[in-house]
Amino acid sequence: MRGCFCTVSLDQEEVFRTKVFEKSLSPFYGEDFYFEIPRTFQYLSFYVYAKGFMQRDLPVGKVAIRKEDLSKYSGKEHWFSLQSVDPNSEVQGKVHIEMKLNELITDNGSVCQQLVVRIIECQGLPLINGQSCDPYATVSLVGPSRSDQKKTKVKKKTSSPQFDETFYFEVTRSSSYTKKSQFQVEEEDIEKLEIKVDLWNNENLVQDVFLGETKLSVKVLRNDSSHQAWYLLQPKDNGNKTSKTDDLGSLRVSLTYTEDHVLPSNYYISLRDLLLKSPDCKPISASAAHVLCDICRERYEAVLPVVRLLLHYNKLVPFVTAVAELELEQTQEANTIFRGNSLATRCLDDMMKIVGKRYLTVTLKPVLDEICESNKPCEIDPIKLKEGDNVEVNKENLHQYVQKVFNSIVHSSMSCPTLMCDVFNALRQMATKRFPGDPHVKYSAVSSFVFLRFYAVAVLSPHSFHLRTHHPDAQMSRTLTLISKTIQTLGSWGSLSKNKLSSFKETYMYDFFKSFQEEKCIEEVKRFLDEISSTGSKESSGVEESLILKEGEVHKRAQGRKRLGKKNFKKRWLRLTTRELSYHKQPGKEALCTIPIKNILAVEKLDESAFNKKNMFQVIYTEKLLYVQANNCVEASEWVEILSRVSRCNQGRLTSFHTSAYVCGSWLCCKATSETHAGCKPCTATMPANIQLDIDCDRETERIYSLFTANTLKLQKITFAIAEACATIAVYQGPQKEQDDYSHFTIEDSRETFNTIKHIREVTEKLLEHHETFQKKRSTSTKYGSE
Repeated sequence: MRGCFCTVSLDQEEVFRTKVFEKSLSPFYGEDFYFEIPRTFQYLSFYVYAKGFMQRDLPVGKVAIRKEDLSKYSGKEHWFSLQSVDPNSEVQGKVHIEMKLNELITDNGSVCQQLVVRIIECQGLPLINGQSCDPYATVSLVGPSRSDQKKTKVKKKTSSPQFDETFYFEVTRSSSYTKKSQFQVEEEDIEKLEIKVDLWNNENLVQDVFLGETKLSVKVLRNDSSHQAWYLLQPKDNGNKTSKTDDLGSLRVSLTYTEDHVLPSNYYISLRDLLLKSPDCKPISASAAHVLCDICRERYEAVLPVVRLLLHYNKLVPFVTAVAELELEQTQEANTIFRGNSLATRCLDDMMKIVGKRYLTVTLKPVLDEICESNKPCEIDPIKLKEGDNVEVNKENLHQYVQKVFNSIVHSSMSCPTLMCDVFNALRQMATKRFPGDPHVKYSAVSSFVFLRFYAVAVLSPHSFHLRTHHPDAQMSRTLTLISKTIQTLGSWGSLSKNKLSSFKETYMYDFFKSFQEEKCIEEVKRFLDEISSTGSKESSGVEESLILKEGEVHKRAQGRKRLGKKNFKKRWLRLTTRELSYHKQPGKEALCTIPIKNILAVEKLDESAFNKKNMFQVIYTEKLLYVQANNCVEASEWVEILSRVSRCNQGRLTSFHTSAYVCGSWLCCKATSETHAGCKPCTATMPANIQLDIDCDRETERIYSLFTANTLKLQKITFAIAEACATIAVYQGPQKEQDDYSHFTIEDSRETFNTIKHIREVTEKLLEHHETFQKKRSTSTKYGSE
């Protein structure tokens, strides 16, 4: 095998692809993909391919997980047996069908029954070789002794064909007309007849490609003479047959799938208000946010939605300050400050990942790109050296890399977000107050976060912070590990003193680190920590450096063309920076067109009908239009989201847009003939851009509600325990008993904690009622077949 790679697909649409792993039957990919799912789907699939030589890549096998089963594997690592890739099982999309019964009276007065089948439309059919398909449908009436088939017309270049064709089938023999009311199909025919609808892609010169099928029994008309519904397309009957799984191997996957059922905003007011009071609650351990993080078995589940919600409402700094102060009270030695995995450190970690995303990109991405692309050998462990390696050369390579990263970090203070600086300043002040006799604690309180938990982690796993597209290979991963260890130690205040060198377990690290024993390094770290933990302005006086936000391969329509045409679309490399959007023939080539960000007036998705292509979006700028086709639905959504975000503050933004294209003298969407005619649909993004707009507060509150609901029993037990410890009703009045151990649940004030839990239970129970009401409405409104 030359090499193999793995893809991630929503049904049949590939959304991610790993790097090729060369010459191995047991590859370790170790790549992470995070994405919002922008459309409905049936299966999340993983395909393993063998890299072809002068031919198409060959599928080795696949793992397909139904949407309904994703929750079974969420948050877990699991081995899946690879199944064979059968073209007859590769389906997606749905078909809209109507059936009804007609009775016909012949010339001699006899009656026969006629089945009318109307194929209305399809949606979500797959791309074929990257382009929309040419679909048609066959409609068959199948019984024990008959099979009548009819066929629709072929619809060109569309994944959502509008057929609206009707077919007629005789389902009973002529008989004497004896009933004045509607004639019913005979009982034995009802049980045996079924309609089968197959979707195909017309391939002209080669065999047509199967797109999916659905079957529905004529007996659905026994109680109703008319039936209309959507049906998901299914594999062929033999499409699920697979070869022996032990012949294909297995794939180890770790996935996390979250599905939120979010109610209208007004239903979350009570719970949201209770959470937003958390920073002002005394003591902080009695707050709703702190209670949530205490009761969750894994604290990271709860911390992120709490951080995002408080961040949106500018309540995060006082909350983080309060929980950090609580942790400091329990810290006995200055050298262990903020070293554990506590609520305070988790809040800071998530806050830095959200707020510091752009800061990390500005500081680290250029130097990490340079390191990964040059990829010089840096192994300094004598045991791991390969034959022919020169340890002194490797040591010099590593020293250069570390110095580049270190310099980039310590000169980045002007780019550090104000919010991070405010938190660091608060930590510094509290640490100095808690340990007044330690002159270094004001630095270690900050360095434990910014170096240990922020920069060192990002250097170690750049792909997890979107600094690199793919997981590094083995050699680069080892290089990044050595750089990360050195940066972590360099940034830890006091680690440059000679007595700290003894903490290195590896002799080779001890020898290497001695080359950094310079007063200059200590002073640079000290200055950097002083600057990012001060309350002064962090606005840079210089011109902001242009930073690449996103880039990738797309198909772009030639601008200014008035007619439709296949040749109008060209493959281009699209690049977005903090200053401009540009496209190029290839990566690294000069820009063919450059659009300043300030000139973008709107970014919107485009109807498929515009060019008969999926995943299209448009960039409207200074009276011109740029039409772009992304490679998949995830890429299209990401481009629209990031382009909308960077241009939301622009002056003169449009309030409406056209959902289709202007071709042949008119807009396809509204038929207006003037090219400058106002749009026919309101724009989706017109608000000013800031960090808060990237947070869906209702969704975050819904996640918090779900966590409280999942831990209802634990809340009840804690309530009873507090009541018992405080002489039951005396929790409101009278003396309180000494607190017992409540399984590590933090209780400083029993009365306040009891009241908070009481309010939590009240608002979550009310929300539960609303969810149940909405669920009942949803289930009663769902028509048979509509799934």
